[in-house]
Amino acid sequence: MKPIQRRVYGQLPDGRPVHEFTMDNGRGLRLSAITLGGIVTRLEVPDARGELANVVLGLPTLEDYLLRNPHLGVIVGRYGNRIAEAAFRLDGERHALVANDGSNCLHGGARGFGTQLWRAEPESDGCLRLELDSPAGDQGFPGRLRAVVRYRIEEDMGWTVEYEATTDAPTVVNLTHHDYFNLAGRGSVLGHELQIAGSRYCEVNDALIPTAMATVVDTPFDFREPRVIESRLRQCHPQLQRGKGYDHHWVLDAPFDGQLHLAARLRDPVSGRAMEVLTTEPGVQFYSGNFLDGSLLGSDGAFYRQGDGLCLETQHAPDSPNRPISSDWPSTVLRPGEVYRSVTVHRFAGVGAS
Repeated sequence: MKPIQRRVYGQLPDGRPVHEFTMDNGRGLRLSAITLGGIVTRLEVPDARGELANVVLGLPTLEDYLLRNPHLGVIVGRYGNRIAEAAFRLDGERHALVANDGSNCLHGGARGFGTQLWRAEPESDGCLRLELDSPAGDQGFPGRLRAVVRYRIEEDMGWTVEYEATTDAPTVVNLTHHDYFNLAGRGSVLGHELQIAGSRYCEVNDALIPTAMATVVDTPFDFREPRVIESRLRQCHPQLQRGKGYDHHWVLDAPFDGQLHLAARLRDPVSGRAMEVLTTEPGVQFYSGNFLDGSLLGSDGAFYRQGDGLCLETQHAPDSPNRPISSDWPSTVLRPGEVYRSVTVHRFAGVGAS
């Protein structure tokens, strides 16, 4: 494992510096992240021949990340995904949030965690620690929240994200990461094979707010066995029409018990790269890059088009704060004295030494 490298990446309009940290396991797995939003700008992975490719979508400059980033590579908070009508009730009190997705609050609001400057330092055990203090009322959320996120890369070709948070007043928390993966390193991901370890998913309305849990059986949402994404995406189904593709939450079949369980497997049959996603979270959101429209220039010099990347966001279900707590809708409430903890591991296979 090589020492973590640090450099100045750029400067915010107010003069604060943005730093980039690069982690390298010495076997070809290399991750670069910046303190703006904790954004993972590059994740290089070798294929079976040892040829490296960046498997996450990125943008060319800091200005691009500031002005036109559709959440590429960011830490999402305080609440990943959508909260209906940008409001929820907690302990009898209504909290109005910033609406930034029609009438909904998406990914924590217009100034969510992915837009904030995090403090970052390497720790003695080789991980990168990122820390953010979110004041009470930030984007409408109650309570002062202190979030700590750790990135760790392993010799066994894994990238782990560990989340912690504490609060001084009751609030809701649902942290996740919003990387757009492409295991080929370029082109479309629709030829990738995907497996999701869930037999139920959330049906959504036109605003992409969950309405009910539904079985995946006999639907294009059945990824219990590996399936080529395009073969399912082209099927006629009202839920695919509403999302302009996949933008849905799967409930994992594994117990929600604080232990790591398989959420998804992704494989590019051309390069042979594969990624296994394990998480302590109860679900995963599969987003097939539906709103990439060719207007966004990527860090590789090509314009990103629909299906050029996909997201596998480990999380609680969208709009959980507005649902009665149940096994299907576990609580996202965090209270003083409690510690929010969540872990997600991305483990790469089909790779050789560079």
